[in-house]
Amino acid sequence: MKPQSRQTAAEELDAHDPLRAAADEFVLDDCVYLDGNSLGRMPRCVPERLREVADGEWGAGLVGSWLHHDWINLPARVGGRIAPLIGAGADEVVVGNSTTVNLFNATASALGLGSRRRIVTDESNFPTDLYALEGLQRLLGATITIDRVPAEDVLRALDGNTALVLLSHVDYRTATVLDMKRITQETHRAGGLVLWDLSHSAGALPVDLNGCNADLAVGCTYKYLNGGPGAPAFTFAARRWHEKIRPVVSGWLGHKSPFAFDPVYEPAAGIRRLLSGTPEVLALSALDASLSVFERFDLHALRAKSLQLTELFIQQIEQRCGKFGFGIVSPRDPDRRGSHVAVAHDHGYAIMQALIERRIVGDFRAPNLMRFGFAPLYQRFSDVEACVGALEDIMRTGIWQAERFRSRAFVT
Repeated sequence: MKPQSRQTAAEELDAHDPLRAAADEFVLDDCVYLDGNSLGRMPRCVPERLREVADGEWGAGLVGSWLHHDWINLPARVGGRIAPLIGAGADEVVVGNSTTVNLFNATASALGLGSRRRIVTDESNFPTDLYALEGLQRLLGATITIDRVPAEDVLRALDGNTALVLLSHVDYRTATVLDMKRITQETHRAGGLVLWDLSHSAGALPVDLNGCNADLAVGCTYKYLNGGPGAPAFTFAARRWHEKIRPVVSGWLGHKSPFAFDPVYEPAAGIRRLLSGTPEVLALSALDASLSVFERFDLHALRAKSLQLTELFIQQIEQRCGKFGFGIVSPRDPDRRGSHVAVAHDHGYAIMQALIERRIVGDFRAPNLMRFGFAPLYQRFSDVEACVGALEDIMRTGIWQAERFRSRAFVT
């Protein structure tokens, strides 16, 4: 009689995973996909929803669907679905535009809430955040000051002139989680506001904007929220600012009566004033369907699984691949680690391409970081073993040194 093989640690975790049924909600293949921190997998409900919108609402309903299918309220309705994932009220979130546009609008609009003109940000913040600030500086010139400092020095950089602090809740490179509550409290104590970029945290870990007394936040929806490539971004504004903020990117759907076609802008009541252009109906409909998946699973359970996945990955990298020159860049403290792990290696790009050729997908961030994202809704613990096993083999055989892996593509 052939003896039964013992389960590996990952197989044991998969067998007892309380969220294992969540993977059935997604379109899966034989790819070990560890890039949900860049683009989430597609939920199974999305294609059917898009067909309904394309055929029934757009195809048959045409312009009447703005009213009969309530297209006009999609930004607020979808925002209301995101709200519980980020600790906000349903009337404090709207969806539309890109993260970059929303960052620019929120930053510029925040300056209008007071007389101060100094902005402080992390010098290693995600580039689009920094570029948006550069654009604002070009527009306003010497009337504002933008100071880039290391994230650990932000609180020391606060002074009586600080109007706004702009930070990413989770660092896009290292997955370091900042202390949102403390930073917000200290900034308020200094008389400033805080704008949080939630692009690498929304949908991956619990966020409590109102519990932290946050002022403003933005975030993309195509990563852990699985909204699809180019899905529109969201904006949060605390209710206390709704009637005071006047958006700089003011558009017709943020007007109090858009169909009055008044030539003079008058902001709508509440969060809707932060809307600008026409809603992206197809993209919003896909995102709306995607968000329904979260309503069946507990966010704290997702966070617990995320930490198990990243901890297992770190352990196995060190045990099986430590001798090949890899270094873990992400925090070891689980409370300070998001849902991806950054691994440094001098030849990280070529090694990642060798992994991708084996249908194990992560990504690379210059100058030397390999990023592995763990989206707990559809990730399996056995994905960790498959990835580390392949990585060990790639390094042992030296196949990563092949010429085909050295030429860098435009998208990394």
